[in-house]
Amino acid sequence: MPSAKNYFRNLYPFQVPTTDGKLIEEHVGLASTGTGQYSVAHMVAPPQWSEPHQRPEFDEITIVVRGRKRFEIDGDVVELQAGESLLIRAGARVRYSNPFDAECEYWSVCVPAFSPTTVHREH
Repeated sequence: MPSAKNYFRNLYPFQVPTTDGKLIEEHVGLASTGTGQYSVAHMVAPPQWSEPHQRPEFDEITIVVRGRKRFEIDGDVVELQAGESLLIRAGARVRYSNPFDAECEYWSVCVPAFSPTTVHREH
């Protein structure tokens, strides 16, 4: 009887369906591997993209690879460029956007894992 492996190679990340032109590929997390402790996703936000404010129940780390990304966090505005990172703690009211003319590519790590039921997006 073969033993379980202590690793998981994800050849095909879960592509989250979107309607706003944003690419979201979850490599580890609830949708892709059933992991609830954390999630890791690769994203590409098109120019002029934004989403509603949210108040997640998870910490989120963003690492920008290419382009720029804007964050509105509890009334403050922070802009990141390639090579910079940001930790936003659970419970903060945050809005993510790319109001610039170029794509923004970034990685997101959520602890615990991202979940549509714990992101609390405003409508």
